[in-house]
Amino acid sequence: RRIPPLDAPFSVFDAFFFSLQGKKILVTGASSGIGRGISIASARMGGDLFVTARSEERLVHTVDQMGTGKAIYCNLLSNEDLDSLVDVLPELDGIVLCAGMNKKEPVNFIADESLNVILDTNFTSNVKLIKRLLRKKKISKGASVVIISSISVDSPAVGNSIYAASKGAVSSYSKVLALELSKKGIRVNTIEPGMVHTEWLDKSTMTAELFTKDETRYPLGRYGLPEDIANAAIYLLSDASSWMTGSKIRIDGGISLL
Repeated sequence: RRIPPLDAPFSVFDAFFFSLQGKKILVTGASSGIGRGISIASARMGGDLFVTARSEERLVHTVDQMGTGKAIYCNLLSNEDLDSLVDVLPELDGIVLCAGMNKKEPVNFIADESLNVILDTNFTSNVKLIKRLLRKKKISKGASVVIISSISVDSPAVGNSIYAASKGAVSSYSKVLALELSKKGIRVNTIEPGMVHTEWLDKSTMTAELFTKDETRYPLGRYGLPEDIANAAIYLLSDASSWMTGSKIRIDGGISLL
């Protein structure tokens, strides 16, 4: 779409640049947390959503909250599931890769199983999925790919080495992907969230008191919410960001200022 000149009077139609109306969008890791938040927000902005995750029950709950969309069960660590997913998808205008996991282990206690599953879930599965989508010509010209990374790429924390490494790989991969796909008009950008209130916090070994103390360190006084990240994803999926690729958006409540 043609962007109006800066001296043009504002019109309600300008808001359509942020609309996802009619865009076919795939969201992975959509059964909880940030992935669920992005799915719900994107559907409300008019997107035609295809959501996937390993938990069928929670995925159905996401679709119920969206009010529309199609749930597709997929274990991204399975090549067979990836093939089946790509086969049933239409040509996509947007892709949001949210699937991820973490398990904190000090470097001298990292288990091989943890190493493999974290890297495979957070990084390798994304590479395999994008490769299949490209080979099957399931990404339209002018599409937008959004990959969820993390501030851990530049903000080390004890016990977080493998998670941080997996997100560092995601960030580096996305830049090369953006360069290689630029001639097709396909944009690739990443979002780096700080701590966000999701189910991950409930599974943490940290106490509620420690979380409250940590949250007060954030200059804006709180952890993020899934909708904070969803708003950025909508911008990157929309035509409003049509001249943006190979970039990252850090959303961390100002914690990186410290």
